[in-house]
Amino acid sequence: MMARQLTFDVSPRPAMGREDFFPSDANSAALAQIDAWRDWPMGKLILVGPEGAGKTHLAHVWAAQSGAEIVNATSFQSTARPLVVEDADRIAGDAAAEEALFHLHNNLANEGYPLLITARSAPSRWGLTLPDLASRMAQAGLVELRAPDDTLLMAVMMKRAVDRKLDLTPRMLNYIAARLPRDFATADAVIRRIDALALAEKRKPNFNDARDALAEVASPPSS
Repeated sequence: MMARQLTFDVSPRPAMGREDFFPSDANSAALAQIDAWRDWPMGKLILVGPEGAGKTHLAHVWAAQSGAEIVNATSFQSTARPLVVEDADRIAGDAAAEEALFHLHNNLANEGYPLLITARSAPSRWGLTLPDLASRMAQAGLVELRAPDDTLLMAVMMKRAVDRKLDLTPRMLNYIAARLPRDFATADAVIRRIDALALAEKRKPNFNDARDALAEVASPPSS
């Protein structure tokens, strides 16, 4: 039996350009809002959607248009330029982080710089404890990335495979798509697992890798 090579999941840098973003019914409203950023209410927009739905990709698209800096809500320094704050919902309940985001928001508003915020859900569901921050977030425009349809899910899997330089056949992709839950996080996990299985044996991925990865990642646990 051939010994498997020890592998580490060092994710490649994904392509984040506008030309790499696949438009569909699930994301067309969000893409339109990104393109119309100069018309955002009070110069700010909150972009919400599930893990892996494309929030970070759209953030990079907007940053390229506006010259914005991209920071994480859990760790940032004050800045005076257009800004993307990612994962803002994750700071709910952290008094210091909420206070920092509140002051950052006010500084950008006073300077007239636009602000894009990403999160998994609308601000009313974050559980913010600072009323002033909750009020500021409620004033922002809101747009949602919806769960993917079949076409978008297939396109995202193909993009993830290309980002990893992973040669997946149409048969493998169709097999996965037909059995995959409609969420990007699971699709991404299946692609990563296929990559790991093939890399462990220093070969191209095959249909068995697709089947095994899907079974490992997407199958419900047995009771």
